[in-house]
Amino acid sequence: MATWVLSQCGLKPLPQAIPRSQLQRTPTKNNRFFPSKHVRLADLKLRPTGPPCGPLLPTRVSAPLRVYPISEEDDEGEKRTRNGVVNEEGERGGGGGEEFFDPGSAPPFKLADVRAVIPKRCWVKDPWRSMSYVLRDVAVVFGLACGAAFLNSWVVWPLYWAAQGTMFWALFVLGHDCGHGSFSNDPKLNSVVGHLLHSSILVPYHGWRISHRTHHQNHGHVENDESWHPLSERIYKSLDAITRTLRFAVPFPMLAYPFYLWSRSPGKRGSHFHPESNLFVASERKDVMTSTACWTAMVGLLVGLSFVMGPLQLLKLYGIPYWIFVMWLDFVTYLHHHGHEDKLPWYRGKTEAAKPVLGKYYREPKKSSPLPFHLIGMLIQSLKRDHYVSDTGDVVFYQTDPKLGGGGSSSSDAK
Repeated sequence: MATWVLSQCGLKPLPQAIPRSQLQRTPTKNNRFFPSKHVRLADLKLRPTGPPCGPLLPTRVSAPLRVYPISEEDDEGEKRTRNGVVNEEGERGGGGGEEFFDPGSAPPFKLADVRAVIPKRCWVKDPWRSMSYVLRDVAVVFGLACGAAFLNSWVVWPLYWAAQGTMFWALFVLGHDCGHGSFSNDPKLNSVVGHLLHSSILVPYHGWRISHRTHHQNHGHVENDESWHPLSERIYKSLDAITRTLRFAVPFPMLAYPFYLWSRSPGKRGSHFHPESNLFVASERKDVMTSTACWTAMVGLLVGLSFVMGPLQLLKLYGIPYWIFVMWLDFVTYLHHHGHEDKLPWYRGKTEAAKPVLGKYYREPKKSSPLPFHLIGMLIQSLKRDHYVSDTGDVVFYQTDPKLGGGGSSSSDAK
């Protein structure tokens, strides 16, 4: 349901950029960009200093210094070039079918080129259509709850929990679109609907919206990114064994979201509920207070319902579906940032409409069954090896803690 909702909603560029003062609260010595996935450092030659990479993309993201590929032959008899790998026979390849690429350089196209080929109908924001999705999903939520309470059978309850937890996730997705401004062109409508939807599933709308904007504007930046951002080696090694287990041992990471809202990720301070948190600037504090008040009102409503229907009934109707929703959210968010094959640039795997622009960089999505259980294996594999990144370097890569990963090393174990 959540995937269907996403496919029906239009997109819009992110809201105005975060004030520079907010992005520089954590001073860094260099621009610590984190590529979306592993690249073998044997394939790259790094310069400690030099000019920034080529023409910047029209997005507010952190850019690495230039990464220079090796042009001479390596031990395997391959010649590395900027655009690909040429083997001894002169054929293009990249090891397992993957293209070689320079993660420090801009791709051979711009976001404007991708946007231009997306059908215009995808950019039209119809508030009536958006509200129809809200009314439909809310009706389904109440219908499921009434049906489960009426039948009150232990044969029905597990089915209800799975379905209702997924519907809570669908509500979050609609609120997510309100936060991005893709729900409608009316900021007030987006705010009202976003508060109603997110507060109903215990998410502080503005607190989340602002930190989510920070995430998009600093995607892959070791210091400035939000939510599942790469942990630096220093921060990772400062964690105690219990914290490491909670972050990297299934199923604990899939239950992390409520705790992240309260205390953010390791190495970061502040809360999505507190207006004085360093997540926010002064002009955003009233918004944060409004969202925290709405969240508190929802908690009060749940407490009142527990007295009316009993805590066990509330647990069955709301509590367990809530945790199913949390697992959906963490599962999807984590796999959005991990679990890809090696040598996968961020601009691979986009919509098919952009295939003419992406050309050889286009990547067909993998086939999936109606119930994508194979993603669980990808999650577990990633949690075993994507632990931290080096404290040195301008372009850094995930490394594996052998004690936590059960031995072996990631494809990015060079510093």
